[in-house]
Amino acid sequence: MSSLGLRPASSDDAAAVAVIWRDGWRDGHLGHVPDELVAARTPESFESRAAERVTDTTVAVVNDEVAGFVMVVGDEVEQVYVAARHRGSTIAAILLAEAERQVGENGHAKAWLAVVAGNGRARRFYERQGWADEGPFGHQAPGPDGPITVPCHRYTKPVSQPHTER
Repeated sequence: MSSLGLRPASSDDAAAVAVIWRDGWRDGHLGHVPDELVAARTPESFESRAAERVTDTTVAVVNDEVAGFVMVVGDEVEQVYVAARHRGSTIAAILLAEAERQVGENGHAKAWLAVVAGNGRARRFYERQGWADEGPFGHQAPGPDGPITVPCHRYTKPVSQPHTER
């Protein structure tokens, strides 16, 4: 990997984010989530959601190409995905560390994220990064006709908050 950088996403990144998100979501979720959610996650749904979520998104760029992204809102790390050809590199860990930094900067002492119960690869990754599995819960994923309950595990990690001057 010759040149890796992180930056806030722009609207020009939305198409690349949508492809990475769609492909990664399918890899980690198919066979582990309700059929109703699979039907709702069309290529168009990822395109519109990526465009709508640009302000919540940080991208990892390798040689001027979006290689992965993270979305953070408040204390939640909502999405962490890396393009298939960059998996196994340090990009996911770098994005996750950035998400943790953002959660602390947002004024929270603990970050959390939801991992689909059957996604063992992601669960092992988060555990290697120091996240604790607080157990199963029914995550409410947005669907076209309202929330869809997805069997997940809630992972948490304490994060540092920036020091303030007194």
